[in-house]
Amino acid sequence: MGQGHASIADVVGIRERTLYQSLMASQAFWVAVALFVLFVFMTWLEPSFGTSENITNITRNFSPIAIMGLGMTVVLITGGIDLSVGSVMGLVAIVAGVLLSWEQSWYVAFAGGLLAGLACGAFNGFFVAYVGMPSFVVTLGMLSIARSLAVVLSGNQMIYKFGPDAPIVKAIGQAKWPLRAPAGWAPHWMPEFSSHFWVMVVLALVVGFVFIFTAWARHLFAIGGNENAARMTGVPVDRIKFQAYVFCAFTASIASLLLLGYSGSAINAMGTGYELRVIAGTVIGGASLMGGYGTAFGAVIGAAFLEVIRNALLMAGIDSNWQGAFVGAFIILAVLLGMQTSGRSLRTMLEGMAVWKRR
Repeated sequence: MGQGHASIADVVGIRERTLYQSLMASQAFWVAVALFVLFVFMTWLEPSFGTSENITNITRNFSPIAIMGLGMTVVLITGGIDLSVGSVMGLVAIVAGVLLSWEQSWYVAFAGGLLAGLACGAFNGFFVAYVGMPSFVVTLGMLSIARSLAVVLSGNQMIYKFGPDAPIVKAIGQAKWPLRAPAGWAPHWMPEFSSHFWVMVVLALVVGFVFIFTAWARHLFAIGGNENAARMTGVPVDRIKFQAYVFCAFTASIASLLLLGYSGSAINAMGTGYELRVIAGTVIGGASLMGGYGTAFGAVIGAAFLEVIRNALLMAGIDSNWQGAFVGAFIILAVLLGMQTSGRSLRTMLEGMAVWKRR
């Protein structure tokens, strides 16, 4: 019997589902429900939690994580991981800050920082896609390389003299819309959403559109589902994996430039530990660490959930050092929930363990 050719649908594992079935099977949906319940409960417990000022702070704080989460989701879908995003943030901020301190225009500085970030992504993508090295090893190496370069370029000093374009840089990072009276038209109960939030919204819509409607995304999911089968169907696996790491570095660069403008200074420690927060947010939002699944909405809602947890702990007067314990517990829970829809449910696993013990 001759061997037939596989199709993209076979590789990705597309199944017809109703909207209700899709929602019930979506981890991101249940995280959104949990987020809503937590928000209502905390507002009842501590009324200041639900104020427009606190909502403004929450959305501003989680937006950079969500922006990077969109890039991380693309990488996770391919079955890889990028541990260097936090260090890339630090390098991008320092490169842009150095150029601003040399009194270069803001767009020259931003372009320089963006190019530095893209170079890191291209480095990661080349060694993962074309050399075949494990993404964990390559991006762990870049984590150290980028942070070291940031320290060297900055002379281990904070850069805060941004030259004549300093007001523009700060305006980009500190802008809000809509503004409340008297500066704007928004009523007092409406949050003033930051530029970080609006950039996140635009990027999430773009990435969501790409995931749903483009062949590039179908190839991306095919690689994560079964890379060897994807190659058999003619998917340009190496090129798409390379592009995934470049895009991940791009989102880290955008987040870095926004934070640079918001803080008004560049420090080489920017982004330290952010890689764990980004990965945690994407996993909680439903992205699979094994590859083959992830959504733009999940990246955003996972980042929002983590920030609301952090904010709620502070509002409740709980020591912020407990945040790591809560995040770790939610990561484990998220992976267990993900197993329910990955063909190996928690119930099946437990039943298998019980059968093994009876033997």
